[in-house]
Amino acid sequence: MTATQEKQTHPTPPGNLGLPLIGETLSFLRDKDFAKKRHQKYGSVFKTNIFGRPTIMMIGSEANRFIFTNEKKYFESKWPASTRTLLGPDALSIQTGDIHKSRRKLLAQAFQPRALAGYVPTMESMTRRYLQKWEQQKTFAWYPELRKYTFDIACKLFIGDETASESSMGEWFETWCGGLFTLPLRLPGTKFNQALNCRQKLLNQIETIIRQRQHQAEPGEDALGLLLQAEDEDGNHLSVEELKDQILTLLFAGHETLTSSVTAFCLLLAQHRDVLEKARLEQQQLQRTEPLSFEQLKLMPYLDQVLKEVLRFIPPVGGAFREVIETCEFNGYTLPKGWTVLYQIKRTHQDHSIYNEPEKFNPDRFSPERTEEKPYGYLPFGGGMRECLGKEFAKLEMKVLATMLLREFDWELLPNQNLEMTISPTPYPKDELLVNFKRLNHLD
Repeated sequence: MTATQEKQTHPTPPGNLGLPLIGETLSFLRDKDFAKKRHQKYGSVFKTNIFGRPTIMMIGSEANRFIFTNEKKYFESKWPASTRTLLGPDALSIQTGDIHKSRRKLLAQAFQPRALAGYVPTMESMTRRYLQKWEQQKTFAWYPELRKYTFDIACKLFIGDETASESSMGEWFETWCGGLFTLPLRLPGTKFNQALNCRQKLLNQIETIIRQRQHQAEPGEDALGLLLQAEDEDGNHLSVEELKDQILTLLFAGHETLTSSVTAFCLLLAQHRDVLEKARLEQQQLQRTEPLSFEQLKLMPYLDQVLKEVLRFIPPVGGAFREVIETCEFNGYTLPKGWTVLYQIKRTHQDHSIYNEPEKFNPDRFSPERTEEKPYGYLPFGGGMRECLGKEFAKLEMKVLATMLLREFDWELLPNQNLEMTISPTPYPKDELLVNFKRLNHLD
C-alpha cells in the first residue's frame, strides 16, 4: 500500500462505470444491496460511477485504516455536489484543511461533557412530553413521530426553539433533507431544486434567531449561545454567514442520523424481546434518581452494549466520501487522482473476519468477556480526523430515550407491515414502524 508518483503500474479496481453522466447513481440510491451485490461479484475494492464521478468503494478494516491514516496525504473529504451545495460552503462537513481544524475546535465546545450534562434535563422533559403523547395515540407509525422528536430536541438545544417540528421550519427541513443525496439538477420540480428553495428559507429563519440573540444581554445556554461566544486562538468569532451554515449542519447531524438510530433501537428491541427484558431488568436494578442525571446514565453497561450493537447492525450512515488528491495504490489497485473513494461502514460491520455471525443482532458481542471489535472495524460515526463531532450528543439522546422507554413503556410491532429498510438518506422501515404503544402496568 504505497503511493505511486510514476505512471500507473496497477489496474484500477474491477467494476462497472454504468451509463454516461449518471453512471449507476439510480441503482445506488434505490437498491439497499447495491454494495453487497458488487462486493460479492468484485471483492472488497471495486469501481462504480455515482453522482457524476468515477468512484471506488472500499470495504473492510484495512481499507478504512488506509483512508483514515492518509487524510490530507492521499485523501480529502469531498461530498457529492448536491450535498455540498445544500449544506453550504461554510458547513463543517464541507470545510477542509486548517479551516476545518479550527472550526471543529470551536464547534466542539457545544459537545464538551459539561455542555452535554447541561442538555440532559431538556432531553428528559421533552422526551417525557413525547412519551405521554405516544401513550395517548396507542397505535401509530413511530418513525415520523421520532423524526419530530429528534428535530424538536435539536432545535431546542441548538437554537432554543422547542416546537419547530409543528412549524413551517419542520416542513422546510424535511424538503431540504430530501435533496441532500440526489442529482444536482436545478430544474423546477426536482427534489434538488425544492431543497435549494427550502435551504434559503431555513437560513433566513436561522439568521433572524441569530440577530435576536446578538441583541440579548445573555447569549443563552444552548449551542447557539455557546457558538456566539466561541473564539479561536486569534480571538476571531464566527460570522453570521458562517454561523447559519454551521447551525444548519448541526440540525441535520442532530436529527437525520439520530432519528434513524433511535428507530433502529425501537425496531430491534421489539424483534428481540430477550434483549429488551434484559435491558429492562438492568434499569429495575439501578438505584434510580429523579430527575435523570448525566452520572446515572453512565451506570448502564448492558444498555451501552445494546446501543453499540444497534449502531453496528443498522448504522445510520452507510459510508462516507473522500476525493483522491494524489494517485496511490491499495491492495494491487491504482486509485487515480481526481476519483472519489467511498468507504463502506455498513459492509464493514457485516464482515465475518471481524464479527462472529454478523448477520445476527447480539449485544453480548460487545461484552467485556468477548469484545469482537478490531481497530477501524466499528465506525458508526465515521473515523479519523473527521469522525462525527456530535457522536457523544447522539449517544446521550439515544440513551435518555432508551432509558425512559425501558423503565415505563412497552411496544409491539403491528402485524403485516413492511419492515424492509429504505436507505436514503438514512435507513428506516418502509412502512414507518407501525406499533402498539402502552405504559407498563407495574412500575418498580
